[in-house]
Amino acid sequence: MKKVSQEKKRLHVKVGDQIKVIAGQEKGKIGIVKSLNSKTSKVIIEGLNIKVKHLKPKRAKESGQIQKLEFPIHSSNVSKYKE
Repeated sequence: MKKVSQEKKRLHVKVGDQIKVIAGQEKGKIGIVKSLNSKTSKVIIEGLNIKVKHLKPKRAKESGQIQKLEFPIHSSNVSKYKE
């Protein structure tokens, strides 16, 4: 049996890079990379791809919440941006 090595995928962007979204709903917008996930090749961009998440109350006297979260974008849909 061959041993399969799990190497980290190298992404073309790093945390803190200024990028431009080249595909998808946020196409043409510019932002800064907040975090990376090299396993799934996804990046989270500050202030872009914001989705609304509804949370149920956990306890009896608590009320539910509506949170706005930044969701990840695949790294193939972004490119580095220089002014």
